[in-house]
Amino acid sequence: MPASNPRAVDKARGLECDVVVLDLEDAVAPADKPRARDAAAAAIAAGGWGGRELVVRVNAPDTPWGHDDLAAAAGADAVLVPKADAMSLAAVRAAAPGATLWAMVETARAVIALPALAAVPGLAALVVGTNDLARELRCVPGADRLPLWPHLAGTVAAARAHGLAALDGVFNALDDPAELAAACAQGARFGFDGKSLIHPAQIAAANAAFSPAAAAVAAAGALVAGWAAAGGDAAGVVRIGGRMVERLHVDEAEALLARAAAIAARA
Repeated sequence: MPASNPRAVDKARGLECDVVVLDLEDAVAPADKPRARDAAAAAIAAGGWGGRELVVRVNAPDTPWGHDDLAAAAGADAVLVPKADAMSLAAVRAAAPGATLWAMVETARAVIALPALAAVPGLAALVVGTNDLARELRCVPGADRLPLWPHLAGTVAAARAHGLAALDGVFNALDDPAELAAACAQGARFGFDGKSLIHPAQIAAANAAFSPAAAAVAAAGALVAGWAAAGGDAAGVVRIGGRMVERLHVDEAEALLARAAAIAARA
C-alpha cells in the first residue's frame, strides 16, 4: 500500500495478512515521495504491527529518492528493492549493510539472471512483479498467465535453491472473486509461499489458497503416524494407506503440519 495513505497504513495493523509492504515506489507520485518517506519512517517508529512483518519498498538506488528511502526504512523488517538485479542489490547492501533484502523480479534482466540474483548475501525473498515483467516482455498473460509460466517456475526454483521465500505477483481485478481464487490457487500450485495483494478484500482468498487444507493436514498426520508405527526409518520404505512411502514423503508431511501449526498459532 502507498506509505502516503495514513488511513490504509493504520488499517493494515489489523488485517489478517503476514506482511505489510509500505510502498515508496510505483504507488507514490514523485511530488508525494518525501511525504510518503516520512510517513513510512513514522509507521516504523510507531510499531503496533503484531506478528506481521513490515517491509518498505524503496525507490531504486539510482533514482533521486533511493538513498533517502533507505535511511527512512531503517528499522523495518526488510527492504524491498524494485526492478532488482545483482548490481542494484549490491548498491543497496552497501548503503544499508544491516538490512534484510527482498528483491522484485520484474525485468528481463532479472529472469535471465535468477541464479545470481538469488545468491546475493542478505536476500530473504523473491517477489514476482508480474505487471512490469509482462510489460517489458511485451507478452499478454491472459487469465492463465501462460507466457509467464517459465519465469514463475524459475523464480520458485531459484528461491528454493537458496532458501528464500517466493511470493507470486498481484492480481489486478478487484471485482472478480472467482478469478482471484483461481490465481491464488495457481500460485500455490507453482510452489509460491504466498501472493502480493493490492486490496484487503483479496486477503481471505490468498490465505485460503496458501494454507494447508483440513483434509491435507489430516492426511499428513496419518502418514507421519503410520510411518512411525511401521518403523519406517529402519525400513526405508513402507506401505501406508495403499501407497509406498519414503522418508521424503514424511519430511513433506511434517513440513505441512508445521505450517498448519504456525498458522493456527497466529490465528
